[in-house]
Amino acid sequence: MASFLRNGRKIVAIGRNYANHIKELGNTAPKEPFFFLKPTTSYVGSGGQVEIPKGIIVHHEVELGVIIGKTGRDITPANAESFIAGYTLAIDMTARNLQDVVKKAGLPWSAVKGFDTFTPISHFIPKEDVGDPHNLQLWLKINGATKQDSSTADMIFRIPRLIEHVSSIMTLEEGDVLLTGTPAGVGPISAGDEIAAGLKSPNGSSLAELSLKAIDRKGGYSFSG
Repeated sequence: MASFLRNGRKIVAIGRNYANHIKELGNTAPKEPFFFLKPTTSYVGSGGQVEIPKGIIVHHEVELGVIIGKTGRDITPANAESFIAGYTLAIDMTARNLQDVVKKAGLPWSAVKGFDTFTPISHFIPKEDVGDPHNLQLWLKINGATKQDSSTADMIFRIPRLIEHVSSIMTLEEGDVLLTGTPAGVGPISAGDEIAAGLKSPNGSSLAELSLKAIDRKGGYSFSG
């Protein structure tokens, strides 16, 4: 499954899955999992650059990603584990000011989440290396300053429930990535920023890290507000 970056067909991103993040943005907690889709063309690996489109305020959202190992539909929570190949560390970059506009208008979030380079992502982490995915530490730093630092234990909806919900609506396929939501501490990045993120096991050992640089995008979309 190390080839998920090439062969995966979709990124399913869960929103509002940490209470502290819901509170910081003034959103309402969902009664069931809430998700949106991101294109796989938004992937960028560690050592790469995150492009900031003209006029866009980009926010970082560090997340645990679940990599689907086989195709399934209407997956029960009891069977969800067998559909997981492994995990990954990801950052769901968000065009926050564009999101504010489209949310008020009741429009989709595709552009908000789908810009090229808006899903920095790590290597494949076999599930055998993880143990309990609900007992991991997510962190993100900007220029060495910690911005996000929380445990996956704080998820509102746990991974089996997420897999059940999404697969009841659309088939999950081998290589798909399920982003499980971000904790509090999201905030803006600026051109020149050095972005670092990590995923740690309960004993403090590193499972994955990301290192990226933010730059201004040349050409392409321009947001005027």
